[in-house]
Amino acid sequence: MPAAAPCAVPQPQRYQRRRPEQTRWYRIVQAHFATWLEFASEPYCESPPAYVERSFRRYLECGILAHGVARACCHPCQHEFLIAYSCKGRCVSPSCNTRRMVETAAHLVDHVFPRLPVRQWVLAVPKRLRYFLRHDADLQGHVPRIFLDEVERCLRNHSADGGEAARSGAVAFIHRCGSSLNEHIHFHCRVAVSSTASSLR
Repeated sequence: MPAAAPCAVPQPQRYQRRRPEQTRWYRIVQAHFATWLEFASEPYCESPPAYVERSFRRYLECGILAHGVARACCHPCQHEFLIAYSCKGRCVSPSCNTRRMVETAAHLVDHVFPRLPVRQWVLAVPKRLRYFLRHDADLQGHVPRIFLDEVERCLRNHSADGGEAARSGAVAFIHRCGSSLNEHIHFHCRVAVSSTASSLR
């Protein structure tokens, strides 16, 4: 029997800095953000919320060496490199937004939800009420709480062994825009469903 071929030793991967300034999205924001902001500040337009402007300005500094770096060193090979600071935002930066989504999902799976099926419920608010949600942070907290109370009541009524003491677990996320980046506050809720209520459609 021929001897087995030796296993290849994996080569360590060297850090590759992401270069957001070379992406099409960054160039579009960099070229047109000031013009858009000036246009949105006209008297006949409604100025964007402060957090929107702040998110875009932080994105323009995200991953750019000129706006702050950390110096790192690999002790075995003495290779030094610079890591640019990131904005850690949840809106504009694709890199930071993806990282937050992955970390949040891993935390929910590993530490929050029990080993039960999880169902998604989406609450879209009528257009006439979106104005009040947009300007009232307290209301943004009350609406998903009322909605989840009703979801819990529905699940309890459809559960074979669900009594008045039965409770459900849920996590709600506020989404502030639609698929075309239009302002549209709605809620994505992840609800843990017991086996007795999992057949609910």
